[in-house]
Amino acid sequence: MFDMMRRILLGFMELHILYHASKEDISGVFIMEELRRHGYKVSPGTIYPLLHKMEDMDLLTSRWDVKNGRRVKLYRITSKGMEFLEEGRKKVRELSQEILGD
Repeated sequence: MFDMMRRILLGFMELHILYHASKEDISGVFIMEELRRHGYKVSPGTIYPLLHKMEDMDLLTSRWDVKNGRRVKLYRITSKGMEFLEEGRKKVRELSQEILGD
């Protein structure tokens, strides 16, 4: 049961990451804080491998920048990531309407 819930939550986190990366460049720290704000318990050991996997899947692209004198890796959505996000939105909308009766 725990493994199934973890997979579901990782899927929601991926969609959440893609959403924010479609709005602006994001960092790992930003997305960890954003996910925590929504009740997810995430550690760097979860978020960075997830970001790297999404980059390997060509859903995100990254670049290095300097913020407050520190090097920061920033992520942005790709066109493939946008397609994935749009399909995910459709599926979440359909499922939530069915489950919640909205």
